[in-house]
Amino acid sequence: MAKPVHSMIRVRDEARSRDYYSRAFGLEPADRFDFPDFTLLYLRDPSSPFELELTVNKDREKPYEMGDGYGHLAFVVEDLEAEHAKHKQAGFTVTDVKTLKHGETPLASFFFATDPDGYKIEVIQRGGRFS
Repeated sequence: MAKPVHSMIRVRDEARSRDYYSRAFGLEPADRFDFPDFTLLYLRDPSSPFELELTVNKDREKPYEMGDGYGHLAFVVEDLEAEHAKHKQAGFTVTDVKTLKHGETPLASFFFATDPDGYKIEVIQRGGRFS
């Protein structure tokens, strides 16, 4: 059986991205590997083995283009309204809180945050299929 272990995104500024993911989502460095041309930084929440791999290409000068294939990362939180307020207070870019329904059945309440490189992150209220 396959076990998901990480998702990777390319970032331009390691310190800026590490600070964002720490303050926004509580992710902590799990490992860091420095190579001549790039650095790999693995971040995780202590409650989960799944990691976010930040790849920093050292010669990159211009921002990455998101293209039309990238979707988003997703985090589940205990108190969506409190997280939304925390993100806004920190000056992070966020959308309004929304609720997605299938017919009359609520599927998820969420908002989207945007990291310093433009990646979208869905922040979902814990519950239902997102327990």
